[in-house]
Amino acid sequence: MKFTKIFKSFLVVMSLGAIMVSCNDNDDNAWVYYHQYANALVTTKTATDGTFFLQVTDNTTMLPCNISKSPFDKEMRALINYVPVDKELLPNGDLRGCDMAVKVLWIDSIRTKMPVPDLAELNDATYGSDCVEIIDDWVTVAEDGYLTLRFRTVWGGSGKIHYVNLLTGVNPENPYEVEFRHDAQGDVNGEFADALVAFNLNDLPDTGGQTVKLKLRWKSYSGEKTHEFDFCSRKPSGGELPVANMKRIMPLQ
Repeated sequence: MKFTKIFKSFLVVMSLGAIMVSCNDNDDNAWVYYHQYANALVTTKTATDGTFFLQVTDNTTMLPCNISKSPFDKEMRALINYVPVDKELLPNGDLRGCDMAVKVLWIDSIRTKMPVPDLAELNDATYGSDCVEIIDDWVTVAEDGYLTLRFRTVWGGSGKIHYVNLLTGVNPENPYEVEFRHDAQGDVNGEFADALVAFNLNDLPDTGGQTVKLKLRWKSYSGEKTHEFDFCSRKPSGGELPVANMKRIMPLQ
C-alpha cells in the first residue's frame, strides 16, 4: 500500500495537541479554532435513505450540514476539522437520527483496508518483517469495527513503497488476536516518521454486544510487543443514538 495519502494525513496529526486556545483569558467561553488541525476521527457512512453522516464513536454520530454526499467512493476512516451547528439551522431542525449537527471545514481520508490471512511460515516472505512502533495516541483506537493505528518507522526517501498489513487468524484459540506487519521493501535507512492506517475488523466474530480484548502484536525496534484494545463489534448506527463516549473528539485545550 502506498503512503502518499497517509503522509498528508500525518501532517495534520503532528500538532493534534493544540486544537483550540482561548482568545481572551477573562472569558472562558471565547475560543479560537485552529482549523488546520484535526479535532475528530470518524468513519464516513451513508445511511439507507442516502443521508451522509459521520460515526465518531460506537455511539455518537454527526450530521454534516455542508456535505450532502460522501466525498469518497467507499466507507473510510477519516480525520476532520469541524465546528458545531445549531440544529435549528437545519431544514425543519431534522438531525435525521444523528446526535449533533456540524459544519465540516475539511476532511482527509485515512488509508482503510481489509486484514489479510495468517500464512504461518510464509508470513515473512509475503508480508515482511521490518520493525515498526505503534504510537499511543488519540487516533490509535479500536472503535466502530475498525482498528486505526498511528505508527512510526524509518523512511529513507528512496521513493520505494512501504507496505503494512494486519494479519488475522494468528491464534487459533483467540480470533481477537491480530498481528501488524511492515514490509519496507529494503528502505530501512533514513529518518523516523509517522503515518496512519485503518483496518476493517467487521469480519471478526461478532462479540454479541460484549466488549472483549483485541490483542495486537507487532515487531518493534526493541523486540516483540503487544497491546490490548477494548473491542466491541459494530453496532447499528444512523438511528436515535444517545450521545455517549466522546473521547475521540479532541477536548478544548
